[in-house]
Amino acid sequence: MPDSILPSPLVELAERVIIANRRAGRTVAVAESCTGGLVSAALTEIVGSSEVFEAGFVTYSNEMKNELLKVSHDVLETFGAVSIATAWAMAQGALIKSHASVAVAITGIAGPGGGSEQKPVGTVVFARAERGASPDTVVADMRHFEDSGRGGVRLQAALCALELLLPDSV
Repeated sequence: MPDSILPSPLVELAERVIIANRRAGRTVAVAESCTGGLVSAALTEIVGSSEVFEAGFVTYSNEMKNELLKVSHDVLETFGAVSIATAWAMAQGALIKSHASVAVAITGIAGPGGGSEQKPVGTVVFARAERGASPDTVVADMRHFEDSGRGGVRLQAALCALELLLPDSV
């Protein structure tokens, strides 16, 4: 295991993702919001990741979600940045803006502020899009992680996103 400033569970899972996707002949892209590049950082910790990891988009603001990933203003205004619709649009945008086989998007509320009764701190939404899959096939999930501090929520979200990049995950 390489010497890393990242937590070892994150690096270990990223290594599994790189190895499994290399074996499957897949390339990956990531669209991150609340994780702020943590998933991309974990993937690039792995030697040989350039064979698998194609692109990482950190779109923290709604404006950048719209400009870089083409998430429509209507989706953002109607459903909010932390929604299945936005995460799905982010994943689709990452596929469109890259040549990756699969893309995962992460958007959520890491805290300590920003939460609401409907979407408390720890609410994170994930989506995975695969090139060539039917656009009707939405793989997305909203999770409510324990509010273990900003770093804890971001770490839990990054681990979940990496799991979604494993070829056999559904």
